[in-house]
Amino acid sequence: MEERTGMIDVAGGRVWFRQLGSGSALPLLILHGGPGAAAYYLEPFAERMAFSRPVVIYDQLGCGRSEQPDAPSLWTLDRACQELDDVRRALGFEQCHLVGQSWGGWLSIEYLTRGTEGVESVVLASTSASIPQFVAAARGLIEAMPEPWRSTLIRLGEIGAYDDPKYLVAVEEFYHRHLCRVNPYPECVELSLRQLPNQVYLTLNGPTEFDVIGSLRTWDRTADLDRITAPTLVTVGGYDEIPISCAQTLVDGIAGARLAIFDESGHMAHEEEPERYAAVVSAFLDDVDEWRRPAAPANEGDL
Repeated sequence: MEERTGMIDVAGGRVWFRQLGSGSALPLLILHGGPGAAAYYLEPFAERMAFSRPVVIYDQLGCGRSEQPDAPSLWTLDRACQELDDVRRALGFEQCHLVGQSWGGWLSIEYLTRGTEGVESVVLASTSASIPQFVAAARGLIEAMPEPWRSTLIRLGEIGAYDDPKYLVAVEEFYHRHLCRVNPYPECVELSLRQLPNQVYLTLNGPTEFDVIGSLRTWDRTADLDRITAPTLVTVGGYDEIPISCAQTLVDGIAGARLAIFDESGHMAHEEEPERYAAVVSAFLDDVDEWRRPAAPANEGDL
């Protein structure tokens, strides 16, 4: 399999990328979550997808193998969208497919509702159109947890005791139920989780997955989903920390969007049900590629 890595100049610094695969099929660009988690946990998925098309995965600025400037003012949606434009331009991805997982999905939604061109389809993976909706849905998952995890997360979260050892143990229990249900975590997931919390995560999100108190806390694009006109696949895990109700809002708001539920998965279906996940996404992208392909000219004898 063809492969190359390198650095790309973007707004605010330089980002690391990895390009895999080849062929004439439309390329795929993958956006990791966090915000701030780095792309390690999505690389096995990228490798599976690269058997049929060129695939690029990259660490967003401030993450993983990319430059990590000490500059909280950089961590905005405006700059992240500019970074995505810079990456596409450097790669020559005038037309491409997009996969956005978790925060990568929020970024994809923001990017597409701004009228971006050249994204021929998008996969919105374990994400939502609204931070307030996600936070409320995640609170429902916490309420459904057994004791003492439920009370610990609620009581210590309300007073901001995010460093309390009891709170951290309860968070880990939540993660094993709703973030990644593979036990122990795959190495690629561990590598990404070790990136957090960092400046990107703390600025945009806050100290935990489900208590969003950073600058994203009021972000809501539900009313703008009809601006997304590219073919859309929404994927979600049956135990996802961004639950099926959030996925359904996306499907309801984006014309023609398809929904795929991975019943045995939490927030990382690409690692929890990897073969099925790759097959579902590949079939969707192939369908879009086939739809885009010009019809063959008729033979003279057919006229």
